[in-house]
Parts: sequence; C-alpha cells; structure tokens
Amino acid sequence: MRDEEIVELFFLRDEKAINETSRKYGNYCQAIANNILGNMQDVDECIDDTYFKLWNSIPPVRPRIFKVYLAKITRNIAFNMFEKRCTRKRGGGTIMEVLDELYECIPDENSVEHMVLEKELCAIIRDYVRNLSDRDADIFTCRYFYTESIDEIAAKFGLKKNNVSVILKRLRDKLANRLMKEEYLIS
Repeated sequence: MRDEEIVELFFLRDEKAINETSRKYGNYCQAIANNILGNMQDVDECIDDTYFKLWNSIPPVRPRIFKVYLAKITRNIAFNMFEKRCTRKRGGGTIMEVLDELYECIPDENSVEHMVLEKELCAIIRDYVRNLSDRDADIFTCRYFYTESIDEIAAKFGLKKNNVSVILKRLRDKLANRLMKEEYLIS
C-alpha cells in the first residue's frame, strides 16, 4: 500500500492504518529503536508508543513524507526512553558513543536563548548535511540520526571500520567549523 493511502486510512480513523504501517515499516521502526535502546522489550514498547502517537497525530497532521515522519516519532520516543533508563542507571552502547561524538560540536545550553535558536541550529545542520556528498550525507545520517554502529555503517557502505571513523571525525570537524562560523560554537 502506498504511503498516501496509509495516511488516508489514518484520516478515516480506520484501524487498518496501524496494521498497514506495521506491515510496511515495522522492521524499519524496530531497527531505529533497537539502535538506540538495544533491548527488545524496550523496542517493543517504543514501537507500541510510536503507533499510539502516530494515531493521535494524524489527523490533524498530514505528513509530507510518511516514512520520515514515522522515523522521527520512533527516534524521539526511543531517545526519551533511553534518557529515562539512564537516569535510573548509567549504561553504555552505541547511543552513548554517538552522543559523546557529537558533544564537542553541538552546543548544550539550557537557556531561553538556546530554545529560541534551536530551529535555526536545526536549519544549519540540515543545510550542512544537504551540501555533503551523497555518501557522506548517508554516513552522517546513519550514525547521527539512526544511531547505527560503526560496524553496521562499514558493512553497509563496503568500507573498513577505520575509514568510517575517519570520515565521521572529518564530518564532525566540518560541522563544528560551520557552527563556529555561525557563532553557535565557541572555539
């Protein structure tokens, strides 16, 4: 079933929308959640929460790209679950590596000014990724949006793990430079 037809089922409040979403994108959502959570029980809960949030957000929202909208919901719920789990206990895994890698080039301020500038920062990062080569953009997105491990990315792109690490380091450095030029990061 096409994405537009699935969205239309949501607008009709037809429960078949959830089944069609699960059939078409269930494995996709599980992969996103698993990369962040690494625990199948949490992944299953995340997927259930994703479908619940999807059901409650469509309508009124009519996503332009259903797959991306679904990925963002899954990712946000998984990150929230991970954060709650980490407040109870400190853990490791890919998500901690990803957050540590980005820590140096993404400002972390809990101020009103930061909240106001957050949209602008997101736009700068989106622009940065759009201007990368297709391969570099895909590698960056795999690591920092889908939180895939270095091993997974290396296998996906036919590269050595060390090459992926070097590419990601260069991409983070370029992003940090861009953010310094935009005055979001102070050297």
